[in-house]
Amino acid sequence: MDLRHARTFVAVAELGTVSRAAEQLRIAQPALSRQIGDFERELGIRLFDRIGRRLALTGEGEQLLGDCRALLACALAVRERARLLQHGDSGVLKVASSPQQIEGAIAPFLVRYAAQYPKVQVKLTEVLGWPATAAKLERGEIHLGQNLIGAVPPDDARFACRPLEPVDLLAAFGPSILRESRGEIEIGQLAQYPLLVVDTDHVFRRHFDAACRLAGIQPNITFESRAPHTLLAMAENGHGVAIIPAALRTDRYNLRITAIVYRGEPVRVQPAIYWDKRRSLPRYAEAFCDMLGAYMREVFPITRPTELSAMRC
Repeated sequence: MDLRHARTFVAVAELGTVSRAAEQLRIAQPALSRQIGDFERELGIRLFDRIGRRLALTGEGEQLLGDCRALLACALAVRERARLLQHGDSGVLKVASSPQQIEGAIAPFLVRYAAQYPKVQVKLTEVLGWPATAAKLERGEIHLGQNLIGAVPPDDARFACRPLEPVDLLAAFGPSILRESRGEIEIGQLAQYPLLVVDTDHVFRRHFDAACRLAGIQPNITFESRAPHTLLAMAENGHGVAIIPAALRTDRYNLRITAIVYRGEPVRVQPAIYWDKRRSLPRYAEAFCDMLGAYMREVFPITRPTELSAMRC
């Protein structure tokens, strides 16, 4: 079987049109169409039905798509193992993470990592949500992807993970709000305040919503943003209480910070680094996981609850 045919089939199935697949694979559309035709003749089945300008997988094509993805992943694993045998502790390491994790932990950590692995080029990608991370891991676009423990369904054995330091959820607010707060606040008490939160693409938002449901409260959400620093600017100007992760840097804002608790226990999430079990991680990728875990234990939380005396007026 020609791997080019399998790669073309997967690209067309994922993108839905010959033109978009040809652009991604950087081949001419007629050549791509011929590859699909050759693949169908080789397999003896029709893989696509044409619906307008789009191509839809046939039932047989849907059943073969997963097998072709696995075939390409295995081929990639063989090439990567060969490169490892050649180069040892030099190469490219592709890592995907959330913008907050990159700012709070990975960006400063890379200085330490580069000192020990100067021949490794780390390429970072911003990704929100497990589906996007899982897709990149499956396609071999990244070696490591950061998300939360529990993001992977229990019956999905494709991915392994390395737990990282827990991240608490915090409330950030200006001097006119929560004057009597002294380090922590029960999540139920937040219902009386206007809340500033990230949108539901963020796992921290979904975890906060779940904690609110557990506490039996309806949060008064008055503003949502994709950028957590926008929430801090809004809170600093008295527009409400920003709900943020402890991995976020807040030192340039005039805000008080309070831990969010439920029945006296901190509301927190457990991040992890994931990788595809079918791929062999280079030694420098395994070291990245170990060193990042140690670094986060050393410096987390990035932001801590403040004392009343520390509030700038």
